[in-house]
Amino acid sequence: MSKPNKHKEPVAPQPESISRRVFTGLALGGVGICYAAAVGYPVYRYLMSPVEKAAEVAAVTEVVVKDAQKLPVGSGVMFKFGAEPCLLIRQAEDKWTAMSAKCTHLGCTVQHEPEQNRIVCACHGGVYDPETGGNISGPPPRPLSQLVVKEVTEEGVRVARN
Repeated sequence: MSKPNKHKEPVAPQPESISRRVFTGLALGGVGICYAAAVGYPVYRYLMSPVEKAAEVAAVTEVVVKDAQKLPVGSGVMFKFGAEPCLLIRQAEDKWTAMSAKCTHLGCTVQHEPEQNRIVCACHGGVYDPETGGNISGPPPRPLSQLVVKEVTEEGVRVARN
């Protein structure tokens, strides 16, 4: 028989292992966090979008529509006022109207039809007056919001909010 060794060799510490239950819990928790982020971010962007757009639109108080003074009488041009689409129409040699190009029914962009002397929303058939922006027919509940044409210069036409 061999004699027991009184001097035991030091044993290296064993790395702690995690149980299957702990690993499964951590893995499912990580997947849950990724899923929540994947669902939550689009919801956040959807809810914050109107707030950001409103702040962006409110920041712009005046724009110059370049080369609009060259438009022939009876024609119009689309332009951006901040993030909002707008429409500038030359009614006569020295008469201009500017208004939002966003339909008051569901927010579709309207088009100017000079040959019929009207503004039309192609989404649901709303019709507006090109001189006043007033709603003539269709589902729009309100007229188009008006902008002020301040001055016509060599550079273009200056348009501002009311």
